[in-house]
Amino acid sequence: MSSASDPARRATSTPPADPRPLPPEPPLPGDCCDSGCDPCVHDSYSEALQHYREQLAQWRRRNPDAD
Repeated sequence: MSSASDPARRATSTPPADPRPLPPEPPLPGDCCDSGCDPCVHDSYSEALQHYREQLAQWRRRNPDAD
């Protein structure tokens, strides 16, 4: 019998159906060149962080007992 057909093994290796969103990686200090790029890495991070916060709020509504 293969391990893939073992229900206990499948249960531990299957990711959750509704995983918690992961925060974006902040830019490193050297990622910004300070030349006024549009968009700057800090602008992109700010947008990604806002999206993450929205996704996390929605996830928390779906999973109120998770925290």
